[in-house]
Amino acid sequence: MEEAKLHEFIREIKEYIFDNFNLNQHSDEELEERIEELIRVRLQDEYLTIEERVDIVRQVYSSIRGFGLLDTIMNDDSITEVMINGPEEIFIEKAGRLYQLPEAFESERRLEDVVQRIVGLAGREVNQANPIVDTRLPDGSRVNVVLPPISLKGAIVTIRKFSKTPMTIAQLIRFGSITQDIADVLELLVRAKYNIFISGGTGSGKTTFLNALSNYIPKDERVITIEDSAELQIVGVKNLVRLETRNANASGSGAVTIRDLIKSSLRMRPERIVVGEVRGGEALDMLQAMNTGHDGSLSTGHANSTADMLSRLETMVLQGAEGLPLEAIRQQIASAVDIIIHLSRLRDKSRKTMEITEVVGYENGHIVLNPLYVFEEDEKSTLDRVSGSLKRTSNPLRNDLKLRLMGYRGTI
Repeated sequence: MEEAKLHEFIREIKEYIFDNFNLNQHSDEELEERIEELIRVRLQDEYLTIEERVDIVRQVYSSIRGFGLLDTIMNDDSITEVMINGPEEIFIEKAGRLYQLPEAFESERRLEDVVQRIVGLAGREVNQANPIVDTRLPDGSRVNVVLPPISLKGAIVTIRKFSKTPMTIAQLIRFGSITQDIADVLELLVRAKYNIFISGGTGSGKTTFLNALSNYIPKDERVITIEDSAELQIVGVKNLVRLETRNANASGSGAVTIRDLIKSSLRMRPERIVVGEVRGGEALDMLQAMNTGHDGSLSTGHANSTADMLSRLETMVLQGAEGLPLEAIRQQIASAVDIIIHLSRLRDKSRKTMEITEVVGYENGHIVLNPLYVFEEDEKSTLDRVSGSLKRTSNPLRNDLKLRLMGYRGTI
């Protein structure tokens, strides 16, 4: 069946169902059966393969009970990001590059229906009084929604898709982000309860790396994860508590922030606290947790370099405690954070681990950094392609007390 004819047929079936069925009285299974029967009768004179008929049923059902056009996009595992700028502009990211799709939503109303369905699945709400919300899809994909009047082009939906299988260090090695030797070092650092911060720009792979790294946590520990929208996929840990923030309701009350959750988690006897991302005043609570016996904490933050991550942390702490002396903040950071892993998205759209740096301490008004691994490009690099690897510097790990306490006697 020609594509234009197919779209018209699906539209007619949908209109017929809306006009003749009471959808509230049909379960999902019953609705799907009615759609199958309706399509079988309407297309009895058309030659279609079984796969084509199944696809038509899926498209009609999805447009009524699912996310419509969005379902088709989300089913494509090669798409890593979806950007909807109103009903008529849909962009996707594949292999690090952006493409505009020829498809569009039927109307602004249809797009807003999809938005409300997405938000409702996670028990959240978005409306004119609360026009910005972060949420997630059932598969764990991260969703950001901005509605009019904040948006001038209609509903804006940005979806960061995540793999159906949790990212592992083995996959990062296969992708060339790190080597096996570096993975062995990171495993030692995680097991020895070094506090590790993962920094990087937007789309550099911070959450993916954090997810892989978190699976080095010993399986017999009590782990508490704190996120804006739950994305981490820690496997094998039985004593796992997952916490998620909540936006304020329409009356402006009921908000639960990352800061609230960090404070609450300290009363849950955590052995590890994993914060998906720190963006503001919660950085102070995170650092205080690291400094009060909760070693082995992991988190991420937006920054352009390891040094920039420290500056960003200073700014975030000031948001949570105005008037705190900068010297005190730097001392707090230097004593709390042990290792910073910096990731970057390079000119060829590849994601690389650029640096693994030790935070040594605080001297003469500055936080002292000790780079352990640094990414170096090789002669195969061009303007369009980056080639290189993470190289070990000549600097030894200086703060090795935690390694000694776990019984490790080697060198890093």
